[in-house]
Order: sequence, then structure tokens, then C-alpha cells
Amino acid sequence: MLPDSELGERLKVRPELTIKTGFDPTAPDLHLGHTVLINKMRQFQELGHKVVFLIGDFTAMIGDPSGKSTTRPSLTREQIELNAASYKEQVFKILDPDKTQIRYNSEWFNIMGADGMIRLAAQHTVARMLERDDFSKRFKGEQPISIHEFLYPLVQGYDSVALGCDMELGGTDQKFNLLVGRELQKQEGQLPQMILTMPLLEGLDGVQKMSKSLGNYIGITEPANDMFGKVMSISDELMWRYFELLSFRSLADVDGLKRSIEDGQNPRDVKFELAKEIVERFHDSAAADGAQQDFMQRFQKGGLPDNMPEVEVSSVEGSIPLANLLKEAGLCQSTSDAMRMVKQGAVRINAERVENSRVMIQPGEAVYQVGKRKFARVKVIA
Repeated sequence: MLPDSELGERLKVRPELTIKTGFDPTAPDLHLGHTVLINKMRQFQELGHKVVFLIGDFTAMIGDPSGKSTTRPSLTREQIELNAASYKEQVFKILDPDKTQIRYNSEWFNIMGADGMIRLAAQHTVARMLERDDFSKRFKGEQPISIHEFLYPLVQGYDSVALGCDMELGGTDQKFNLLVGRELQKQEGQLPQMILTMPLLEGLDGVQKMSKSLGNYIGITEPANDMFGKVMSISDELMWRYFELLSFRSLADVDGLKRSIEDGQNPRDVKFELAKEIVERFHDSAAADGAQQDFMQRFQKGGLPDNMPEVEVSSVEGSIPLANLLKEAGLCQSTSDAMRMVKQGAVRINAERVENSRVMIQPGEAVYQVGKRKFARVKVIA
């Protein structure tokens, strides 16, 4: 939290803080990566604070450049409205609807007008914008930066002015934008918000942050069996990251699970615990038990061929593209053949269909299937 020293003093002035988190509706579904922040919002609700779930329907038309090496395409108003409606419905799987304000930043930006936007742009300099890491790298690398991308941090920062926020939550990649909000609030004579950043959750590939566009996500509305299978597909190493950011277990409990593996317990059985917890959260205990039984039936009770080959594949840089893995494991004739099979929906990892041929596979072991008859248990080694 930045700055740490302000929280105690602010609580003396305002025992009920206004805490905001914004999400741009760039895709129709929320995924587990989003829930890292939303779970924290729920904790603040339970402590008696006012939580604002801000849908960035205006900012989505700009496109958040945070962490991007290229300009992000904008969305149409129709796409944004459909996605926003989906977010509004899904967020109450976690937040208490009676204690949550749903707001849209088009409420104030649609009436700001061009003159207001110019005045807002005058409150920051290009030099300050270029202090941001992704802008700096693109500028030094002579990669294009569109003028409208400079507006994004200002627009996000002004959301905090409009809502009179005491605190804003965001991913670690949002730190610059959140600090802009503090500066704008100071210029408006408001108490500047505190900021609380949370780590970014890696997707199923274990490399990129969880993202629908990369196909490495677990949606919170997915069927229980699909959700369970995707959790089981992550590497044993990544499992601990998911326990850290997604599980409601205590750190002492997680340390106990680590010790159990050191003492000889199968990591798969510990991963069962993680998968059941997550599925139960978004479905129920019966669905979680059923999903585990379905998984065990497919993988432990004759769902796989007895003579399935076991293959080791080396990864030079710590990971290997899925298409290359399928070729080296003998499951596809070439990388182009592998990409075509993924596109046709014919590739599965631990029985879960893969939708993105760009997925990077981390060291670990999994069952790969191509078509109906080609199976291999592949171990990726660094």
C-alpha cells in the first residue's frame, strides 16, 4: 500500500472509506485473474467500507496501454455495452450486491465535453507520461505511441476525482495510473487516495498474465468440469502461485501442504484441493465433488490408453511453444500441422481443449491428445 502512513490518519477522519476498483469491459467474461482484486474488495466490504465496482465503459473505448508493446485496439460501443452487462451480472458471484455500488465512468465523461478533456490533458506533461515504463520503452524503441494513449492514465485518474475515492485497488501494472489519480485529487483539493496494488495472476501457460485474448484463462462462469480440469492442467510449480493469490486458506495451511509433498504426497492430490476450492466457490460443493469424480474417471479409470507413450521434451528458454512441443513429441508432423489441429479444436491438455496455439508450455508433466487416437504423456524439462 502506498503510502502506508496515511491509512491510520484517514480512518480517523473517515471510518467508512470509499474504495474503488475499475475494470474495462474488454471481454464478455470475468476470469480468475480479475478475482484477485475482487476478493480484496469483498474483504473491505466485510470490514464495513463502501466499495465501488467501476465499469470503464468510457476508458474501454481508449484502450489501456499498460504493459503493452503496441497500441491496443479500441472497442465499439456495442461491444462495450454487451461486455459491461456481463460484468455487472458476474461480479456478484463474489461481491455483496447490497453493499456494492456499480458505476460507469461514462457518467461523467459523456458530459465533460472537449473543453473539459483539454483542461484535463493540461494537468500532465509529456515528460511525466514518458516516465511510465511501457511508454518509455516504446519511445526508446521507436515504436508508435498514439496521443490518445496518453489520455488513459488521466481519464482513469479522474475517475477517482469524480468518485471522491479514499483508496483505489489495481494490479501492479497499474501503479502509474493510480498515482496519477492521487495527483489529480490534490489539484482538485481532495484528500489524495491511497493505492493498494495486487500481484498479477499468471495464466495457464505460467508466463503471461491471465487473459482471454491469450486463451490462458479460467472464466468464473465456466462449467464446473471445465474449471476443475483447467486448474488441474497447471504446473505443480504454478499451483503455489494460485494458492497464494486465489485460495482462502491460511498461509500456515499452505505451508502444511508444501510439507506434505516434501514428505512424499502426490502433488496431484494437493492440486485436487485447490481445484475443489475454486469450483465450489463459483458453483457449489456438489459440483466440485462431481467435477473431481469426472476428472478421476477420465484419467484414472481407463479413460486413457494403456500403451500411451511417455516422452521428454526440452525447453531451452524455460518454456516451449505448444506447436513445437506437439511436433517434438511426435503428435503432429510439423508446427503448422499442430497449429491447424489447435484451430480445429483437436488438441487437448489433460482433457481440456486448447484454443490458442500460442500458449507457452512450462516445465512439468501432462497428457496431450491430438485427435481421437494420438496420446502422449509429455514431460517438459528445462
